[in-house]
Amino acid sequence: MHQPIDIEALCAERGLRITEQRRVIARVLSDSTDHPDVEKLHERATAIDPGISIATVYRTVRLFEEAGILDRHDFGDGRARYEAAPEAHHDHMIDVETGTVIEFVDPELEALQRQIAERLGFRLVDHRMELFGVKIEREDGESSSTRK
Repeated sequence: MHQPIDIEALCAERGLRITEQRRVIARVLSDSTDHPDVEKLHERATAIDPGISIATVYRTVRLFEEAGILDRHDFGDGRARYEAAPEAHHDHMIDVETGTVIEFVDPELEALQRQIAERLGFRLVDHRMELFGVKIEREDGESSSTRK
């Protein structure tokens, strides 16, 4: 489901000053297909520019988050994890054994959430859903996610 988002371009659109180190961090985030934490971002950024400090990564993700460029998630592992703020809504399924995060969209689920909000007297303006689970093993030894 990962749709690459040009974080560097979003910074320019929002008038953020883009230093060379911020540019590297923005590119690392744009290229990420997972939901990295600050330590993982630092590891990837320093592979490109060894002069980037962990403090710079923390400051940059906070700046990007405040500008609405990044979304912060807590997937239950005690670490803030990040992804570019998506243009289209999606939800997350987190494998609690491996930490794998799967992005998904389910139109029926979206409709049900709107119906629940309306029944409670609200118009839904936003939501975030994170489901936590473990893979179900089938009798043939394959996990349920390997079925076609």
